[in-house]
Amino acid sequence: MKRKKTISSNIGYPRIGEKREWKKALESFWKEEITENALIEELETLRLKDLQKQKNLGIDLIPVGDFSYYDHVLDTAVMFGFIPRRFLTSEKKSHLQTYFDIARGNKDAIASEMTKWFNTNYHYIVPEIEEDTEPQLTENRPLHYYLEAKEKLGINAKPVLLGPFTFLKLAKGYEQEEFKSLLDTLVPLYIQVLQELDNAGAEWIQIDEPILSTNLTETDLKQLKEVYQQVNNGCPEAKILLQTYFEAVDHFEDITSLPVQGIGLDFIHDDGVNLASLKKFGFPKNKILAAGLINGRNVWRSDLKATWNQLETIRSKVSDDQLIIQPSCSLLHVPVTTSSEEEVEAPLKGVLAFADQKLEEISLLTNGVNNGRKYIDADVEKQTKNLESFWELSHRRNTEVQAEVETWHDKEPTRNLPFAERQKVQQDYFNLPLLPTTTIGSLPQTNEIRQARSRYRKGLQSPETYEDFIKAKTSEWIDRQEEIGLDVLVHGEFERNDMVEYFGEKLDGFAFLNYAWVQSYGSRCVKPPIIYGDVHLPEPMTVNEIIYAQSLTDKPVKGMLTGPITIFNWSFVREDISPFEVTKQIALALNKEVQHLEKNGIHMIQVDEPALREGLPLKKNKQTQYLDEAVYAFKLSTSAVKNETQVHTHMCYSEFGDIIHTISRLDADVISIEAARSHGELIADFEIFSYDKGIGLGVYDIHSPRIPNVEEMEKSITRALRVLDPHQFWVNPDCGLKTRGIEETTASLKNMVEAARLVREKQVSLINGD
Repeated sequence: MKRKKTISSNIGYPRIGEKREWKKALESFWKEEITENALIEELETLRLKDLQKQKNLGIDLIPVGDFSYYDHVLDTAVMFGFIPRRFLTSEKKSHLQTYFDIARGNKDAIASEMTKWFNTNYHYIVPEIEEDTEPQLTENRPLHYYLEAKEKLGINAKPVLLGPFTFLKLAKGYEQEEFKSLLDTLVPLYIQVLQELDNAGAEWIQIDEPILSTNLTETDLKQLKEVYQQVNNGCPEAKILLQTYFEAVDHFEDITSLPVQGIGLDFIHDDGVNLASLKKFGFPKNKILAAGLINGRNVWRSDLKATWNQLETIRSKVSDDQLIIQPSCSLLHVPVTTSSEEEVEAPLKGVLAFADQKLEEISLLTNGVNNGRKYIDADVEKQTKNLESFWELSHRRNTEVQAEVETWHDKEPTRNLPFAERQKVQQDYFNLPLLPTTTIGSLPQTNEIRQARSRYRKGLQSPETYEDFIKAKTSEWIDRQEEIGLDVLVHGEFERNDMVEYFGEKLDGFAFLNYAWVQSYGSRCVKPPIIYGDVHLPEPMTVNEIIYAQSLTDKPVKGMLTGPITIFNWSFVREDISPFEVTKQIALALNKEVQHLEKNGIHMIQVDEPALREGLPLKKNKQTQYLDEAVYAFKLSTSAVKNETQVHTHMCYSEFGDIIHTISRLDADVISIEAARSHGELIADFEIFSYDKGIGLGVYDIHSPRIPNVEEMEKSITRALRVLDPHQFWVNPDCGLKTRGIEETTASLKNMVEAARLVREKQVSLINGD
């Protein structure tokens, strides 16, 4: 059979299933509702179905090894024996149980740290490199999945594994000077994996090195060249596709000259840099270029005319038999398929492309290259017409919103008084104790709550009955929080499905689909809204629930909003105007909501920005503009309030050290930061930078089912007070509590309040000189 000149490929496919079958299986196993064998069988069925689907969609190089039971970085760590010693107990456990313990923790051990995967909303488990750990190949995972696809489906798939350089760069627990020796120890194990894959018949092996899209040093480049020279020497027959994504590569000639057989480049999120480098330097004649031409991080169908023009430019530098057409990155970051969406209006559905539709576009472009543009002309014209018609729809535009954005063109939003003066006003107003205790916002959402919401959404429960139910839950938890002894309460967010989806449903300019789920961390899936038009607040979104909760207690109840940067970063965003324009529209809508809350007597308002850090560009030369715009948007949302109104914000699961100055510039009165899994490292940042505003460092990890004891939380608070003034310190969990059970939440919060009380007594004694 004559082989195609150009072939199609996929970098990675969503794990979760069209209707989150993966999530449901995992959580059933964790609840001990199904056995480990049943879990393995269910996930194998799902995995094989997804592989067959990709084959049916015409993809030539189908990835295997991109599937995971939790996280692909954790998979790599466990595969090479990096299991923290606290999980290596005498208790007899299966390999899979230990794996889940690392990710989720257990009654005896805290879970490994979790943080953002580059600038995405996916979270990975941070590998821990301990002093006495000897790397070893415990299992060749990619080989297992390669043989499975070959034997059960007849697919000669493309094994995928995270590269050694990126893996170690993302790991923690070693000194920088140890990096090279660790790399030297790890590379032979990678070579063994590659040799076994090559011997098994793998035609191509994909090694992901997204770290190459960051700012590399000369030392990095030197070590990188040594690594891949070792790989080439160790398995010279293997065809290695070195895959980069999320940005351009700075050192184009160095990267493309590495001793591998193929290089994967992102031509979507490179700002034109990869294409410019290709035009300037050309491409090695002895290598394959895997061109990422379909956006793997947004949900719009491609402008195929523009994509074809870009493809033609690439073909002027690379022959067709050197070319692979693929997405810009793994399709892990988009929903599975639009085919399940039966209720979405036709104009919108016609311009959406989830994972399956993106693979169709890849197959279409590949066909056009191999057989001639005329064979795809009709499809290109149809898609172009659909896109043009959609972007011209009048209901996408709001002239009042556009005019209001324009009025802020050259104005800077600011609070009336600087923080030091506001702090005194707020202390007199609220009269809170030293080390006040609170939670981040959401409280346990039980099956009863989710079922009530589902019945209401399906029209099986009247609005009045549903509202009474939500009020009852709010009242129950206001009483419970008072019994626990918290100083600042929350209403619990029982009416909310998701911290972005809830607000998007109440704002004009957003659309929602039923099955547009993507993985965030572990089994946690989110359904990002789709911003398709101008954003506008038609009526208050949160006021009724918050003022009801406040009516039940004399303690302050926080108003709870999601911030503009997080709504933007956790949405699929329109591409016809600039990102900053979209962000300002969201900020102005939130500004109005903040004012509604304040006018109704709510003077403690939390505007959460957990995604601020994740949107930070990988290239340092782009970061200042992003951070400036993020600060502007947050202040635009919050600066109109009175001096006594205390603005809170929350951030989670990111490296904060490099943006502490930006966090301060937000001018929030109190910020709470996830710190339970990385407490010491984060506190060290405050030893360098003197933070002068209110701050809460999460004192326990809510993503683990274990209940922390009083002593460990007391130690966390005491450690923080070595570098933070007790008058600025708040005590709180590290994130919202919606995924936790009622009993564990109550027990954990009681322990937290007790720990705060013990430390407070000591601090008061020190302040009073007792």
